Amino acid sequence: MGSVSFGLQIGADATEIILLVMSDKGMEAMLSNEFKLGGDVTLAAGPLGRSAKAQTADILAYGRSKGAFAGLAIDGAVIAPRYEWNNSYYGKEVTLVDILINQTVTNPKAENLRTAPPSSK
Repeated sequence: MGSVSFGLQIGADATEIILLVMSDKGMEAMLSNEFKLGGDVTLAAGPLGRSAKAQTADILAYGRSKGAFAGLAIDGAVIAPRYEWNNSYYGKEVTLVDILINQTVTNPKAENLRTAPPSSK
């Protein structure tokens, strides 16, 4: 995910964002080469209540920042897959559909992580 912004800002030490795909249009965007949140697909902040925007959004975003940051804005951010990273991780050329939809690729070195019991934190 990448974005550009201007102005006085205070940054966070760490930011976690979860994107929930809520529509076919959102899924098609996720499987494309690149898309813009809020531009190519509608985006809503994870609903604390039941807003009309959240009910019709293609993607819901939940974010959490640690550190000194006054807010989190991802509207307008561009999401693009890192094919070279995926190919390196799986040891062969793979597509997003292979990974997310068909689930036909695995990395044997990740098996311990996938089968580990949930953390008690």
